[in-house]
Amino acid sequence: MNWALPVVATLVAGIATVSAASSDQYDLDALRMAAEKYKDVNVALAEGYIPDPSGHCVTAADEGKPADMGAMGIHYLNPAVLKITATEPRVDGGSIHTDFRAPAILLYEPQADGSLELVGIENLVFEAAWRGAGNDGPPHMNGRSWDHMVDNAETALDEAHGFMPHFDQHVWLFRENPMGNLEPFNPNVTCNHHAS
Repeated sequence: MNWALPVVATLVAGIATVSAASSDQYDLDALRMAAEKYKDVNVALAEGYIPDPSGHCVTAADEGKPADMGAMGIHYLNPAVLKITATEPRVDGGSIHTDFRAPAILLYEPQADGSLELVGIENLVFEAAWRGAGNDGPPHMNGRSWDHMVDNAETALDEAHGFMPHFDQHVWLFRENPMGNLEPFNPNVTCNHHAS
């Protein structure tokens, strides 16, 4: 199902893609204030974010990692910011967007009452587009290299979450992460209440 292209066509006229930040250093309190509005998922939807079409709530166990590493939650994507070009066989795009003041992805934890709680934000750049723009290493944030995500053909797992090879960076702004606020998984986030 090519869900992204009609959405992108609709959104491109109304959403200006923010260019990459001039620095990889961010004040997390300022990012928290900028993302606060997305605590209301309806605001996110109105601004062009859509739930990951797979309907998946990502956990560490899904990727063959220890379950006690926790989860990422449900990803709400902004196809215009990600510059989605294809969804089959894997999601692909042209994003080299690195500005966390306008994140490409919002992370929500499903709650027992069926609601969603914003726990963090994320940016993702597609490796081919990133390298095509002249970059020879991963992006960085606050001194940390973004995670390199690529599917491993030797496992039955989907390490890249249905995406083409990419670099991504999670930022836990609304849920404390004992492993660090820039790590991919958060032990304090759960998918226990996700109705897939």
